[in-house]
Amino acid sequence: MKKLVLAMATALLVLGSCSTQGNETQQEAAATNNIDKGQAAIENIMTRTSIRQYTDQPVEQEKIDIMLKAAMAAPTALNLQPWHFIVIDDKPTLELLSGRQPSNAPLMIAVCGDTNKTTMPDGKSKLPDFWVQDVSAAIENLLLAAHAQGLGAVWTGVYPAMERTAEVANILNCPNNIVPVAVVRIGYPGESPEPKDKFKEENISYNKFGGKKQ
Repeated sequence: MKKLVLAMATALLVLGSCSTQGNETQQEAAATNNIDKGQAAIENIMTRTSIRQYTDQPVEQEKIDIMLKAAMAAPTALNLQPWHFIVIDDKPTLELLSGRQPSNAPLMIAVCGDTNKTTMPDGKSKLPDFWVQDVSAAIENLLLAAHAQGLGAVWTGVYPAMERTAEVANILNCPNNIVPVAVVRIGYPGESPEPKDKFKEENISYNKFGGKKQ
């Protein structure tokens, strides 16, 4: 009987040890996976660059959906989400939006601010100017999502150049509360420019303007 108990205890210890090792292995794998994801995210940011020439290949709807979801995952003051996206793949409209800068992009997304969404439902909290920051964050997310999917894109500014803002709003039939901030041109890259290294120490201060790193 003692031998049986000892055998059972030994078996339980072995199983426990295997279980612990299994958990440790899973934790290590999860940690490695998180590191890999983090490195991939940083690489996506650092290698993104503006693409202005595109192939004739159309952009798949699934990729458009992912870009829009990524854009709407951007931070937004008081969660007001004051944005509106107009997806353009109609050739005459694409040509009109190209304006003075001709483009062969098969897709454009006009990212707009909705000034009707600058007040909380209770009517007390108003953020009339923060929509510009929110929309800009959404544009950057859209650019990164395009790059992550093998697409090229370029941010072409609209607002606050009021003449251009009015022109784009007219082309897209925007009501007064929908303000075009940028038109993002998107497609499969027809060029391969090197990303620019924009890191400059002189643009960094610590603790106060002009403060040095300790």
